[in-house]
Formats: sequence, structure tokens, C-alpha cells
Amino acid sequence: MAEQKQHKAGFVSIIGKPNVGKSTLMNALVGERLSIITSKAQTTRHRIFGIISGDDFQVVYSDTPGILKPQYELHKSMMDYVNSSLEDADLVLFVTDLYEKIEPEDPALERLRKSNVPVIFVMNKIDLNKGSQADDKISYWLEHINPDKVIKVSALEKENLEELFGSILEYLPEHPAYFPKEQLTDRPERFFGAEIIREKIFLNYKKEVPYSCEVAVTDFEEDDKIIRMRAEIYVERKSQRAILIGHKGAAIKKVGIEARKELEAFFMKQVYLETYVKVSDDWRKKERSLKNFGYDR
Repeated sequence: MAEQKQHKAGFVSIIGKPNVGKSTLMNALVGERLSIITSKAQTTRHRIFGIISGDDFQVVYSDTPGILKPQYELHKSMMDYVNSSLEDADLVLFVTDLYEKIEPEDPALERLRKSNVPVIFVMNKIDLNKGSQADDKISYWLEHINPDKVIKVSALEKENLEELFGSILEYLPEHPAYFPKEQLTDRPERFFGAEIIREKIFLNYKKEVPYSCEVAVTDFEEDDKIIRMRAEIYVERKSQRAILIGHKGAAIKKVGIEARKELEAFFMKQVYLETYVKVSDDWRKKERSLKNFGYDR
């Protein structure tokens, strides 16, 4: 009787502070564009699974919101996602970059110290490294944390990702696959539709407006040729609604055009998109509103 091949599977939580490249890293590791990527902090609000499988392995990555000190109920919900990802993790990737500094009573370090699983310290954005900058920054961090391994990568340029992936497999336990091998994520299609629209809002507006927006896809109908989507964009104040719509609707029209192009590339199908802008007063501070938008506490 032939010996059964060893199979590894586990949950890998990608954590770190805002804007260090966690979503870019997960997308690069999975090979699919599952998480929002912009140059602005706090764009990831949910915990998103990215799943990659082979004959003898399955890695379930968790892209999580950037760790911060909560100021709203929304922030509390975002940090709950971070905590839950640490609770069921088999391995933690703690991601930082060349520019991030350690703060007194750093909430990221506090969560890392509470983790009882192996930690790989990932120094991202080494494509921007000058001289000994990366090594100096790593030495600086190692005065405060004690990871099981240190790896330097560039998620954007896909540098050293094979080394990182090999290390991830080393730390995963023997276990059957948690999800069907062809599955790429735990989120439904309309979730990614909403995220793509929200990304275009982040890219087209400044200051507080993008952070005050939430997108809900209320209709998602698909046939062989086309996807028809209705998306409702919520803001907290009437003044934000006026900014979002723009003069004679020009601003929201631009968001719709860019989002539709991205949606068609993502779904590989023609997309008909309708957008509506509504006001939900102070939704970031209200638990009921957050629950309606799919944030679980």
C-alpha cells in the first residue's frame, strides 16, 4: 500500500499597522486581487481570506485592518477582526516597512506579544531600500520583538516571495484542507463589487470623505453575458454627499466609470452599474448601522 502524502494546511494571519502593504502582500501571495490597495491608510476594514492550494498544502491567509487605537465603533469592529484572526492563526506574518516607527505602548506590539503562535517578521518595501536602511530598521525592531524568523520582501515587486512562501509552509501543521481546493476566498461576489467601488472613492476624493463612505451592493444579478449591479454609497453628512456627487454629478460619474472598468476586469464579464448616494448620520459611531453594513462585533 502506497504511503499517503503528507498534507499541510493552516491559517496565516497578516497583521501590522496601517499602510505597510499587508493587502499588497496577500494579493501577491494568492496571485489574485482580493484586497483594496491604495496609498491611503485604513482602507482595509474587514477580515478577508485569501486561499491558495496545492496537491499537498492549503494556506488560508487573513488580510486584516491596520492596527490602530479605536476612535469610533467602526475602529472597534476592525480591531475585533484583528483579534479573531490571531485567535485562530497557525502562523502570524507581522508586516512592517522601512519607514514605520515604534510608538510607546504600541497596540501592534501588544497584540503580537499576546499571540502564542510562530511569528515571521516581514520587512516590506525593500525595493526602496538605500544602503543599510533595511538592516538597521530590522535591528531596531528586534530590540522590541522576538520573531521566529525575519524575511525581507517587496510585495509590490514580488521580491523574495518564494522564500517567504517556503517558510510559511515550514510552520504549517499537518491537516486536511479547510476549503475546497478551487476556492480562492470566503467572501461573496457582491462583497468584492462593493470593495472595488469603495477603492475608487478612496482614489478620487481627499480628506475625510473616503473614510466616511460605506458601499452596499443591494442588487447583483448575473447571466451568461452581463452582471447588473446596484450599489448604494453611504456618507455621514449632507455636505459629504454633495462632494461625492460633484458638480452636475461629474465626480460620482467618474467613480462609476472607473469602478465599472475594474469590475469587468475582476469578473471577466460586462458590468452594468448603477450608483446611488445616501446619507446615514454618523454611521461609523453606531453599532446598528455597522451591523447593517456587515461589521460583526
